[in-house]
Amino acid sequence: MAVSMADITKLRKMTGAGMMDCKNALTEAEGDFDKAMKIIREKGKAVAAKRSDREAAEGCVLAKVADGFGAIIALKCETDFVAKNKDFVALTQDILNAALANKPASKEELLATALADGRTIQEHITDRIGVTGEKMELGAYEFINGASTISYIHPGNKLATIVAFNQADVEHQMARDVAMQVAAMNPISVRPDEVPQHIIDQELEIAKDKARQAGKPENLLDRIAQGSLQKYYKENTLLQQEFIKDAKMSIEQYLHTANKELTVVSFKRITLNVD
Repeated sequence: MAVSMADITKLRKMTGAGMMDCKNALTEAEGDFDKAMKIIREKGKAVAAKRSDREAAEGCVLAKVADGFGAIIALKCETDFVAKNKDFVALTQDILNAALANKPASKEELLATALADGRTIQEHITDRIGVTGEKMELGAYEFINGASTISYIHPGNKLATIVAFNQADVEHQMARDVAMQVAAMNPISVRPDEVPQHIIDQELEIAKDKARQAGKPENLLDRIAQGSLQKYYKENTLLQQEFIKDAKMSIEQYLHTANKELTVVSFKRITLNVD
């Protein structure tokens, strides 16, 4: 049967698929839109299975906060061309909005969450795979809670951070400065007592080896290693890091210029870049 341009355009708006894919689906479905949409979705599943072993190293990272809850989403694909496509970015935003609205406890729960049309996020991702012909996946989902929260998205949508504070109504610029600090300096934790033990052990061993190679006495190695560990904390834990806008103070000291009790509760950072 002949398929009209109006029908092709309508199906394309409904699915985001290409003109020829829409035309072929409508022809196969004999003009039945429900059947045509099913054909396009089945194509997405087929492409997803075929490209499952491909690397999805590009993508879009977005973050947002609302009512003390903050979330970051990384939707991944194969090429930067697809990552910058407005429909791909819009899907990432839809997933992020669903995370804020539903507050899922895991990536799996988020994938099973329904969007406005009643279909799950995983189904929408599969649909986009059929449209673009590229592997796509929800690469990461992180969230935090706090008395107040802030998000920061670095230009290019490849890096984003969220930060939670212990007090409400933190001045916006101060909160944004801390979120940008997390983006720029990639701290491992908020404070030293949150650094994983295996990292502490590794840093102590590295410091001892360096001191030993430098000819330092064996009885001084532990003291030297502890000194190196304190330097590691200063460089890699958020509150002890030098403030990137003013190296004369740490992040903790910067926060205390507003309130001596103000501190960071938690943060999350997701990037598609190589740190």
